[in-house]
Amino acid sequence: MTQDLILSVRNLHVGFNTAKGAIEAVRGVSFDLGRERLGIVGESGSGKSQTGRAILGLTAANGHIRADRLQFHDTDLRNLSPRDWRKVRGARISMIMQDPKYSLNPVMTVGDQIIEAYREHFKVNNREAKRRAIEMLESVKIRDPELVFKSYPHEVSGGMGQRVMIAMMLIPEPELIIADEPTSALDVTVQLQVMAILDDLVRERGMALIFISHDLHLVSSFCDRVLVMYQGRVVEEIAASNLDQAQHPYTRGLLNCLPKMDGNHADLPVLARDAAWETQDLT
Repeated sequence: MTQDLILSVRNLHVGFNTAKGAIEAVRGVSFDLGRERLGIVGESGSGKSQTGRAILGLTAANGHIRADRLQFHDTDLRNLSPRDWRKVRGARISMIMQDPKYSLNPVMTVGDQIIEAYREHFKVNNREAKRRAIEMLESVKIRDPELVFKSYPHEVSGGMGQRVMIAMMLIPEPELIIADEPTSALDVTVQLQVMAILDDLVRERGMALIFISHDLHLVSSFCDRVLVMYQGRVVEEIAASNLDQAQHPYTRGLLNCLPKMDGNHADLPVLARDAAWETQDLT
């Protein structure tokens, strides 16, 4: 954990009431976050996204959260009122979702949506809001920001849409970004472009980042530190640069399942699981 503590999470649990009974999606997650880039990796259903949503108070209505500590600076996030959440979401903590076509409003232009996000937190006139929106589109490397500003979401590509989402989430100048699989719907070349843009903006603005992903290679090259989750628990924490030296058998299994560019085209190994992983604490 780095200096300048921003977020502290202790013993976070997230559960859901379903037709088949109670399900616990996150079981006792703890970590601290400074001004750094923290990766959270694991299989689908490991609790990565639910951890991120719980931090921002976006757990579904049939869910419930409990934690010994869920602190953002001096703000206790466990029992905020809807009014207090409006002061936190967007303004201080923002979330970039997986696929822009499900997150952007199809009947509003890109520009109107960015302006709305900005004016929700800053009392400025329309001219100033438009100026800042176009500046933000330029900062995410959109070549013709005026044209994109006037466009509807269906008129831009997936990569362009994700840049728009990044612009919209960063225009209120938050301190913490939670990026939930922000490149999963993009092809590899566009993924790298979007990640380079996000990396530059996070560094320039001194923000903290929680990067949720399945892509271990991307996390190891982009993040400072990695939490590996399995069945709602953190089973390993490691410096991202040392991810290939991970010791936990689950992390080793994930790494071994990745395709390798060595000319070997044999079937990828299947991850062998151990029931003890579901109950053991972080080592």
